[in-house]
Amino acid sequence: MPPFLRRLISFAILPALLLLGGCNFVVMSPSGDIAAQQRDLIIISVVLMLIIIIPVMVLTVVFAMRYRASNTDAPYDPDWDHSTQLELVIWAIPLLIIICLGAVTWMGTHLLDPYRPLDRIDAARPVAADTKPLEVNVVALDWKWLFIYPEYGIASVNELAAPVDRPIQFRITSSSVMNSFYVPALAGMIYAMPGMETKLHAVINNPGDYEGFSANYSGHGFSGMRFRFHGLDQAGFDNWIAKAKAEGGALQRPDYLELERPSENVPVHYFATVDPLLFNAIRNFCVEPGKMCMSEMAMIDAKGGTGLAGLNNLLPLTYDKDARRGSIFGSEPTFVANICTIEEALAAGQADPSKPASIVDRTPLRGMSLPRPGTGSVNPSLSQTFGSLRPSNS
Repeated sequence: MPPFLRRLISFAILPALLLLGGCNFVVMSPSGDIAAQQRDLIIISVVLMLIIIIPVMVLTVVFAMRYRASNTDAPYDPDWDHSTQLELVIWAIPLLIIICLGAVTWMGTHLLDPYRPLDRIDAARPVAADTKPLEVNVVALDWKWLFIYPEYGIASVNELAAPVDRPIQFRITSSSVMNSFYVPALAGMIYAMPGMETKLHAVINNPGDYEGFSANYSGHGFSGMRFRFHGLDQAGFDNWIAKAKAEGGALQRPDYLELERPSENVPVHYFATVDPLLFNAIRNFCVEPGKMCMSEMAMIDAKGGTGLAGLNNLLPLTYDKDARRGSIFGSEPTFVANICTIEEALAAGQADPSKPASIVDRTPLRGMSLPRPGTGSVNPSLSQTFGSLRPSNS
C-alpha cells in the first residue's frame, strides 16, 4: 500500500477513535448486581448468536473465492440436490442455539423479575433474613422526578441516594403521562404509568455518582428529566438524610399540587417532612381536596355504583394539568367529589341542617342535567346503594 494511502486511512480513522473515546459503557460495566446479571444475559445472547453469524460470514467469503468464475479447478456438480450431513448442520445447530436462548430467557425472566424481592447482594453474598429493604416511592412529574423516603419521612426532587449493599424497593408511578425510570448502572428500565404502580428491586454494590433519566418521551421538557443517583456508604447516606431534613421544607398536599405543575430543568431540592399518605393519593388521583380516590370509586362500582344520583357528585377542577400539557378538547373539566361516610352521602341530597355537614365545600357541586343537591328528596336507590357500602376512613 502506498505511504500516502496509509496516511489517508489513518487520518480517516482518527475522528472515529476520538468519538469512541467519549462513549460511556455503563450498561456493560454496571455497579449494581441486577444490572450486572442483565449485562451477562446480553453477552450470553450475543455469543450464542455469533456461533451462527461468524461461520456464515466466513463461508460467504470462502464460497465467493472458491466458486468464482475464474477458478476452473472448483468442482462442478449441477445435479447435486441433497446432503444429509449438510441438513444435520443446517438444522441441528440453530435448533440447539434456540434451545439455549430459550433456557436463558426463561431463567432471566423469572430470576430478574423487577417485582421479585432480591435474594442476593451479589454473586457471593445472599441477602440476610433480617435485612429490611430501603423503600423509595418514585413519582414521574412534568418534567422532573420526585423521590419519597417513607422510612425517613423526607423527599427529594431530581436527586436519589441509597446505601451500598442494601436492597432497594422502588414503588413507581406517574402524575400525568407514561414515563420510564432508568438508572443504567443500577438496573433495567421500568415504566412509570399514571394511576398504576410498578415495582423494581435492585441494589448498588459500588459507591459512586450515577446518572438517571426518563427513557420515554413525555413532552417538550423531556430532555431535562434527569437526576443523579448517589451510591453511598452508610455514614454518607445518613449524612444525606440529615442534609435533606436540615435544608428541606414541607411537602403536604397543597405543596405537591404546586410541585406537580409543569416545569423544566428544576434544580435539586429537598423536603424535610412529607404527608405519609401522599404517594397513595398521587397513585389514586385524589391529591386535590375533596376528590374521590380511584380505589374508593372502584369499591363503589364493585357494589353496583350510585346510579343517576352519582352524577350529582361532581366538582370543577381548580387546576387542570392535562390542559397545561396542551389538551383542548372536551367539556369543562370536573372530578368526582369524595364521600367520606354514608351519612354525608345522604345529607348531600337533602337540605336538612340537622344532618352532618360535609367536610368538603360543595358550593360549586353540580350534576349533569340533574337537580342540584338540596332541591329534592333523597333518591331511595341512593340510600339502598350506600346502605351496602362500608364507610371509609378518609
